[in-house]
Amino acid sequence: MDHAAAAERFVADAARTTWHDASLWMVREKRDRAAASVAEWEALRDLASAIKAHTLSRLDEYLVLFERRATARGIRVHWARDAEEHNAIVHGILAARGARHLVKSKSMLTEECGLNGYLVARGVEVTDTDLGERIVQLRGEPPSHIVMPAIHLKKEEIGATFHEQLGTPAGESDPDALTVAARVHLRERFLFADAALTGVNFAIAETGGIVVCTNEGNADLGTALAPVHIASMGIEKLVPRAADLGIFLRLLARSATGQASTVYTSHMHAPRDGQELHVVLVDNGRSAQLGRAEFWGSLKCIRCAACINTCPVYRRSGGYSYGSTVPGPIGAVLTPGADLRQYAALPFASTLCGSCTAVCPVKVDLDAQLYAWRQVVARAGLLSPARGWFMRQLGAMLARPRALQLAGRISRALLRVVPRHVTRHLTGAWGRTRVLPEAPRESFREWYRANRRGEG
Repeated sequence: MDHAAAAERFVADAARTTWHDASLWMVREKRDRAAASVAEWEALRDLASAIKAHTLSRLDEYLVLFERRATARGIRVHWARDAEEHNAIVHGILAARGARHLVKSKSMLTEECGLNGYLVARGVEVTDTDLGERIVQLRGEPPSHIVMPAIHLKKEEIGATFHEQLGTPAGESDPDALTVAARVHLRERFLFADAALTGVNFAIAETGGIVVCTNEGNADLGTALAPVHIASMGIEKLVPRAADLGIFLRLLARSATGQASTVYTSHMHAPRDGQELHVVLVDNGRSAQLGRAEFWGSLKCIRCAACINTCPVYRRSGGYSYGSTVPGPIGAVLTPGADLRQYAALPFASTLCGSCTAVCPVKVDLDAQLYAWRQVVARAGLLSPARGWFMRQLGAMLARPRALQLAGRISRALLRVVPRHVTRHLTGAWGRTRVLPEAPRESFREWYRANRRGEG
C-alpha cells in the first residue's frame, strides 16, 4: 500500500481536496463546541479511558460473562476467530432460515470482513441502509470514512448515481429530493427483508445486551421488521456495566458529529416474540493487538472518527489513500498489525502533530503509537532503501553534536549560494511544495552565545 501515491491521485483534484478539508474541519469545529458545552468533559474522557483499560485487562472474563447473560436472555452468541469464520457464521444463519434478502445498517466490522461480497457470491442480496453506505454501495465503492461513508462525494455526483441506479431525474442534485428518493427505495427493501444485520456500538457484560446508535433509524426499522436480527461486533466493544454506558454515549455523538446525542440509541436485550437475535463476537486480529505492549490501547477506540476529522493528512488525502477499512490515525495504528509489510507506509501518513490524541474521547495516545509503529517498520527493514539510508545518516549526525554543528554551517552556506530550483529538486516531493526561508547567518547556538552569554 503506497499511501503517498494514492494521496497524490486525490490531491490532483484541487477543488475536491479543498472542499473535503473544509467539510471535515467544520465537523471538527462542531465537535469542539459540543465538548466545550460539557463542563466535566475531561473528567468523562478520563473515566472512559480508565473503563476501557480495565475492560481490556479482563476482556476474557467479561466476554464469558456477556455470553452467559446474553444466552440467558434468549440471544444466540457465536464466536468468530477471523473474517472468514464471521462470514461463514452469518451465511449459515441466513441459509438455515432460507433468507435471501438482507438489510444491513452501518457496520465497519462487516466491511473489515468483506461480508457483502461473500454473501452476494452465495446468492444473498445485501442492501446497506445507512444513506451514505447505500450511496457508496450503489457506486461499487467502499466507505471513505467510518462515520460519513460518502463524505468524499459532491451532491452532483450523488445525483448522477441516483439517476443511473434509482431513476431519479437527470441533473437532480437537491439533497431533499435525493433523500426522498433514497427513502422510497430503501423502504421497499426493509419491507421484504428476510433478515437484518447491525453493528454494535457497545455491549454490556453485566446485562448481556447490546446498544446500536444511528442517526437515521435504519437499524431500528430493519430489526423491527425482519424475523432474524444478526449483530456483528468486535470483541473490544464491551463495557462492564450498564452504569458505564452513559459516559460513552455522552462522548460518542459529541466527538463524532458534534451532536449532544445520536438520534436513535437502541438497547436490545432479548429477541422480540417470534424473532431470532444472534450476536457474532469477532476477534480477527484483536487478540494479537491486545498482546502488543505498545499498541493494545488502540482497542479503547469507540469509532467516533474524531481523530480522522482533525487529521491534516486525512483531510487532504481522502479515505481511500489508506487502502484499509479504517483510515486516518486510528486506522494507521490498527491496520499495520494485520499485515505489516502491506501497510508499512501508513504510520508515516501523519504529521505527528498530536491533534488526533488531543480530541480522542478515550485518550488513545495515537501519535505516540504512530511513532512506535515507525520504529517497528524500520526494525523490520521495511523502509525504502533511500529513506532507510537517510534516516541512518541523520541519526548518526544527531548523535554527534559537532557533526550537527558542522552540517548546519555547511547547509546555511550552501542555501545562500545554490539556486532555489536546485534545492527544491534535491528535497524531492517535500521541497516541491514548500518555499524554504532565507538561511540565517548563524545558528541558534551561535546567536545564543553572542546575545545571552552569562544568562541562566
